[in-house]
Amino acid sequence: MSDKEVLLTSDGLHKLEEELTNLKTVKRREVAERIKIAISYGDISENSEYEDAKNEQAFIEGRIITLEKMLRNARIINTNDIDTNIVGIGSTVRLRDTEFSEELEYTIVGSAEADPVENKISNESPVGKALIGRSPGTCIDVNVPAGTIRYEILSIIKK
Repeated sequence: MSDKEVLLTSDGLHKLEEELTNLKTVKRREVAERIKIAISYGDISENSEYEDAKNEQAFIEGRIITLEKMLRNARIINTNDIDTNIVGIGSTVRLRDTEFSEELEYTIVGSAEADPVENKISNESPVGKALIGRSPGTCIDVNVPAGTIRYEILSIIKK
């Protein structure tokens, strides 16, 4: 992740800042204490607790660097200015799968904020790309690994 712009909603920015603060203030201390305890056991050459703690420390430090870079390159999407006529980043879109008549709701976010469990899909995902710039009433065909899905955009919801 070089100096690529990171698109975030204000909620996404807040979550990343909270994670960074937690890693720097809580997790660093916890892993340092684990390392200290593991060292107190003596020979660290065959100490699995020491190895595990050092690996966790490396992961935490790597994540801190990643988060700091993401926050440095963040562009905040103002969700208060969402246009309900055109899908954009920050839009919440109600769709209908034309084959199964199933209704779905997705919020389009930047890739750093995507979370399928929360129905937040990336603007870089196949569905996200296909939705950007479209308006309610439009049908789109999306190529996904399982084949092609046809969606009808029912509405763009202002939340």
